[in-house]
Amino acid sequence: MTRTATLAGGCFWCIEAAMTELDGVLSATSGYCGGSVADPTYDAVCTGETGHAEAVQIEYDPAVVSYEDLLAVFFTIHDPTTLNRQGPDVGSQYRSAIFTHDEAQREAAERFIADLVAEEAYGGDSIVTEVEPLEEFYEAEAYHQDYYEKNPNDRYCSVYAEPKVQKVREQFATA
Repeated sequence: MTRTATLAGGCFWCIEAAMTELDGVLSATSGYCGGSVADPTYDAVCTGETGHAEAVQIEYDPAVVSYEDLLAVFFTIHDPTTLNRQGPDVGSQYRSAIFTHDEAQREAAERFIADLVAEEAYGGDSIVTEVEPLEEFYEAEAYHQDYYEKNPNDRYCSVYAEPKVQKVREQFATA
């Protein structure tokens, strides 16, 4: 049985590339969610006016990788303390958000964040990650899918995605 998680933490290329490194992740699809416009395009989302976030929908095998494991990776590869910004990307489309598929995911996400706050994981900085139910996920254009894999020499990928991929390989590799 597979499960689905939907996470937003800046540019979807970076989140997608990092998540596909994990055993148990069957697929990661870049897309848009959390906005008010049906079938948004990349150009429209980039204006910040649609309300969508760049997000990644992850299909995973919970017998191999848990939802909490995905959250641990997610909170390692992006900065959940910066509002509407990740690295050079600025705007609400780059916000930190967890789009939950059911009540169990909502509870797990809220508990995970509460634990991070309690342990002052970010030096006491506030975590601004939104937790909201997923209403609709719109798959991004084909050229965004597997972007890092297809464009490893792209400057953005080498500067921003590659360190996230390396961090996952180092901190979350399985023996």
